[in-house]
Parts: sequence; structure tokens; C-alpha cells
Amino acid sequence: MLVHPQFDPVAFQLGPVAVRWYGLMYLVGFALFVVLGKLRARRQLLTGWHPRDVDDMLFYGVLGVIAGGRLGYVLFYKPLHYLANPLEVVALWSGGMSFHGGFLGVLVAMWWFARRRGKRWLDVTDFVAPLVPLGLAAGRLGNFINGELWGRPTDGPWGMVFPQVDGLARHPSQLYQFGLEGVALFAVLWWYTDRHRPMGAPSGLFLIGYGAFRFIAEYAREPDSFLGYLAGGLTMGQWLSLPMIVAGVVLMIWAHRHAAKSQPTLIDRMK
Repeated sequence: MLVHPQFDPVAFQLGPVAVRWYGLMYLVGFALFVVLGKLRARRQLLTGWHPRDVDDMLFYGVLGVIAGGRLGYVLFYKPLHYLANPLEVVALWSGGMSFHGGFLGVLVAMWWFARRRGKRWLDVTDFVAPLVPLGLAAGRLGNFINGELWGRPTDGPWGMVFPQVDGLARHPSQLYQFGLEGVALFAVLWWYTDRHRPMGAPSGLFLIGYGAFRFIAEYAREPDSFLGYLAGGLTMGQWLSLPMIVAGVVLMIWAHRHAAKSQPTLIDRMK
């Protein structure tokens, strides 16, 4: 039977400042965004992208992740608690971030970036889509190191005991999400965007891919104790992922239809 290694969540001390593994994983995610983003920008210089754009996008994206992630957790998971304790909303050090909220925050941040740079919003989100999954993978690895967001009990040989929870073997769901939402989604999107695609299609594929992978992984993840299972026996993560899948399908259909309408007809070519 596997046992969680019980890592020390503090990577190292800088005097009175404790540097935590989870914070370092955020830095790893941001670093991967910059490296991969500049690689993509160099490949797309002729379409108006430049490596320096990536640094600016990261600045906007970090603001979106932090503000959206926190507000999403407040609104989606504990609205009544924070309504009664509004000052705790800004207490980021106490924990509590939502991916779906952070995702919405990044969408707003990329709209802001696109408007300031005179770019189309979907062109920006298409550029960003394949850069995100490895950052998500780093975050899930941070969850595993911290021994948080553990999975449901299982009898399978891959079950892992998390001593800080109980003596039951549980799914290491953080690693499932690392593999699905991180590595697998990155591979799919990086391959898909290796050639020109209709505007909006990469963004749509990200929505479908993340939503589907998260929906599947939630079947192995223990739901939050203060929420439990919601309507239909689904978790909050699954209910928040369903609109992403639907939106992704709609966006993919729109992207391909829009691209088809934009193609010159035979008569246009003969003029």
C-alpha cells in the first residue's frame, strides 16, 4: 500500500519568510508560460506576435489568476461565509482559490490586454490556450506535495494513504489531474496548434479538453466537506465544468463555420 510521503510544505526559509512549495509551483507555471509563449511568438512573428508580448500577457494573466481565483472561491464555494466575514475575502494567505474563477479572471485580463494592443480577443486566447496546461500541472503537483485535495477511498492497488486524513487508501487524485488537465491537455493543444487553425478553435478545444478532463477526474476526487455532492450526485467542480464543455463545443462550431464563410468562393477566385 502506498503512503503519502508527507512532504514539508515549506521548501526553505529566508529568515522569517517561509517559501512554500505551492508558491514555487506557481512560479514554475509562470516560467513555463514565458518560455513556451516566447517560443510560439517567434514562430508567429509574421502574424503580429512578438516575444515581448508574452511578458505583458503574463503580467495581465497573473492579476487575472489571483483576483479571479479568489473571487471565484468566495462566490462559488463559500458565499455565505464571506458574506458574514467580508474582510476575509482579501486574506489570500488563509487559502482558497478556484480554478474556474481564475479562468474567468484570465479571460477578462486577456480582453484587457487585447484591447490595449489592438488585437482580437480570440486571437489572444488562442495564443494563450496551449501555454496554460503545464502551469495547471505544476499547481496539481503543489497540491500533492501539500497532501491536500485528496481523492475518494479506493480498493485499487494504486490507492494511497494520506495520514493527515485517515487510514483509508484513497485515489491520489492530484496526480490524476496532473496527468489529465496538465500533461495530456498540453500535448493535445500543442499538437493541435502546431498548424493554422480557425480563429477560436484552439480556445474551444481548451474549454472542451479541460472541462472533460476535470469532470472525469472529479469522480476520483473527494468533494469539499462543506459542500459534499450536489444535484445529480455531481460535485461543484463537475457542475462548473459542464458550461465549459458546452461553451467549447459552441465555440468550435462557430470557429469552423466562420472560417468556411471567410474562404473565397470559386467565383471570387476567378474575378
